[in-house]
Amino acid sequence: MNASLASWQFWALLAAAFAAMTAIFAKVGVENVGSDFATLIRTAIIFLVLGIIIAGSGQWQPLGEISARTWLFLTLSGLATGASWLCYFRALKLGNASQVAPVDKLSVVLVAVFGAVFLGERLSPVNWLGVVLISAGAVLVAYRF
Repeated sequence: MNASLASWQFWALLAAAFAAMTAIFAKVGVENVGSDFATLIRTAIIFLVLGIIIAGSGQWQPLGEISARTWLFLTLSGLATGASWLCYFRALKLGNASQVAPVDKLSVVLVAVFGAVFLGERLSPVNWLGVVLISAGAVLVAYRF
């Protein structure tokens, strides 16, 4: 496998690019439809595409082999994702994508804090400075002077 394809940085940058496209496409997509219904359509498409990927790549796993802990945390993650998407689409329906997306990206700040508090991850002072700068940047981009 190509070294860049095996790097988390490559996939994280792709995720950021696709997230940016998501905001723009979703903003246009919710113009003439309810935000919750738009979320349902988006979710159905994701489900279909992932089903095709799993079937095509042979990645299906027997459900009985998945631990109760994994089920619990994937269920909680799914519920949090659904709530996030519902809120995100509602925000896009009501506001500008250029304001909604930066506020949504404050999740980066929350992940750093939650990772430190709940997972015991350690961030250096420089890392914490980055967290503060991300917070400030999100606020400055989202706020209309």
